[in-house]
Amino acid sequence: MHSYPVTVHYEDTDLGGIVYHANYLKFIERARSDWVRKLGIDQVALRRDGVVFAVHHIEAWFQAPATLDEELIVETAIAEAGSVRMVLDQRVYRGDTCLFRAQVTLVSMTTGGKPRRLPEELRGLSGNT
Repeated sequence: MHSYPVTVHYEDTDLGGIVYHANYLKFIERARSDWVRKLGIDQVALRRDGVVFAVHHIEAWFQAPATLDEELIVETAIAEAGSVRMVLDQRVYRGDTCLFRAQVTLVSMTTGGKPRRLPEELRGLSGNT
């Protein structure tokens, strides 16, 4: 399980003072990038080698609102990992309360858009985050 802290800034909120729904996607994207970096994977080097990650599918559940200045935690865990795709379970918490949950399917591909095996560091990680 990887944890990533997020503070809700004014720009993250709508006129009602709650986090605008699309910003949860930004929060979980930042958490995924941080997770990959902490695994020791250099995404810049991968791109130079012609390997990139793309979001193939997202299912999202909005469960409770977050508001300005709240401290949140994004948790990322691997639900499933194969040779080309990986499914992540990502949740945004305020304390013990889950505010948002997403299941994100990532695929590994060439910069030309063709499927490519996940980097060795990611293959078979299921349950080892």
